Amino acid sequence: MKVLITGASSGIGYEIAKKAASRYDEMVLVGRNEKRLNQLKNEILHKHNIHIKTVVTDPSVQENCIRLFEENKDVHLLVNNAGFGDTGVFDETSLEKDTMMINTNIVALHTLMKLYLGEMKKRNRGHILNTASMAGFFPGPLMATYYATKAYVVSLSEAVREELRRENSNVTISILCPGPVLTNFGKSANVDFKFYGVSSRYIADYTMKHLKKFHIVPRLEMKAAKIAAKFIPASFAAKFIYEVQNNKLR
Repeated sequence: MKVLITGASSGIGYEIAKKAASRYDEMVLVGRNEKRLNQLKNEILHKHNIHIKTVVTDPSVQENCIRLFEENKDVHLLVNNAGFGDTGVFDETSLEKDTMMINTNIVALHTLMKLYLGEMKKRNRGHILNTASMAGFFPGPLMATYYATKAYVVSLSEAVREELRRENSNVTISILCPGPVLTNFGKSANVDFKFYGVSSRYIADYTMKHLKKFHIVPRLEMKAAKIAAKFIPASFAAKFIYEVQNNKLR
């Protein structure tokens, strides 16, 4: 069986690849950093006798996602993980970075999910794991664009899950919704998670153990936050999150 992981050159994607290596005999590792992808490949091959292909590409360009699918159609598990964030007052942050974030967090994920879902439904088997975030359940002042992209992932995944259920399909879907994680994400987004975050290794281990669940929410605090999101008014949540984000700004 084959697994394809985007955003595999660092963080959660990097660690999920190492955890998944014991379950799959073929792996496609996708990322922007060739050196890190090769490092990951060598780490895995040191412990597992599997076939690994690395693909260096920018997922924010939709044509690259389409090409990735065309060259790697026979995938049993798609880990739709590529993404990044940014912090700051909405009208003061970079429009260019916002656009690239939307193209990576939404357009790339949407494109790969749509293409691979169609292929999996033809075979009536397969699983898609979309990396969302607890941010997908709340408004996110000072990280407005990032929170909005993750809300898209949550909403899209929930809708497609119901479509698959109605069709009695054997294809399944999950969304990973961690809170703060100690990865390069913090550096990219200009926030400091050192007092809040957990390791990407922990997140990857939890994810692979609970892959059959739809909502994959590591840590009790995050499970409680997800429940609270159903009852807390958005205006109150926005005020609280503003204070939290403001304290994390570098």
